[in-house]
This record gives sequence, structure tokens and C-alpha cells, in this order.
Amino acid sequence: MTTGYVKAVLALGSNLGERNDTLTAAVADIVDPPEVRLLAVSPVVQTKAVGGPAGQPDFLNMVVTVETSLTPMELLAHCQAVENKHHRVREVHWGPRTLDVDIITYGDTTSDDPVLTLPHPRAAGRAFVLYPWSLIEPAATLNGERISVLAARAPDFGDLAPFDGFGDFDGVPTAGAVEQR
Repeated sequence: MTTGYVKAVLALGSNLGERNDTLTAAVADIVDPPEVRLLAVSPVVQTKAVGGPAGQPDFLNMVVTVETSLTPMELLAHCQAVENKHHRVREVHWGPRTLDVDIITYGDTTSDDPVLTLPHPRAAGRAFVLYPWSLIEPAATLNGERISVLAARAPDFGDLAPFDGFGDFDGVPTAGAVEQR
């Protein structure tokens, strides 16, 4: 018996505003319609911006796995609607943003469509996607390789840090943050 649902891996990131609150609300928004069911949520990691203009605030990143009855393009439209709800502005390629939601995988679907390439064409080299994903699915593979191995090889692996809940506004410590010495 088929359920009509396909498992998808989504990566979320934010480096503007109340980043942690944005990610939390975005997860709720993503799984709000009955066509998208939440399977797992990774811990949040803090990372330097990869690509884009220099001097950007640090990102908070996480991965969620969902099952969905939406087609890949419908899921993309839904993710972009969630980004827009959180005031995503697309002015600078890889620039600062309140919310970024990427579809990393959609079942076993492969696509070279420039609008939605699957699996995500740069995910295999991004520790900020692979590492959080490996925490919720240690045995997962991407392009035939275990994601934890890919994460350890990724150029940005050394920049990952667990997020402690402080420094929640544009990557700058907010009230209550304890300075590490």
C-alpha cells in the first residue's frame, strides 16, 4: 500500500533578525498544511556565511526531514512562500537573509531542472547542511556517500559551532549572553 507521501530533507538557515525564532516559526509554517508531515528536526548550528558578500552575520542552520504528498515543484513553491512570510528578500546572490529554505533531497528523485536541481547541487560540500542532517539520520547517504563523511570533508566543517541560544540577533550577542574568555 502506498501512502502517496515522499520523504524530503530540507535545510533552513537565517542570518538576519531573531534567527532562532525565525527558524522555529519556519518549521511550524513548513509543516502547517496536512500535505507536509514533520519527521525529525536537527539541533541548530552556527556557521560563518559561505559565499556571498563579505562581512555577513553568522548563520543559524538546521535540517528537518518531512514526508509530503506535494510534488517537488509544489514543495518548492511552499518553501518559498514560507521564506516570503518571513520577509525573505532576494537582492544579492547568497546575501544576508531572514530565512533560506532549500530542498536537499526529495525521495530518490533526481532532476537537472535549473529551477529545482535534485539532490541539491551544492549540499554534498556544505557541512552546515550535512552535519545537522547526520545528527538526525546518521546512516543517511548523499550521492552514494555517508553524509557524516561528506560533512567532515567539507571546507566549512571547521566553522561549525553548536548554537547555545544566545546571540540571537544578527549574530550579535543579546541580553543574557555570557561572553566566553
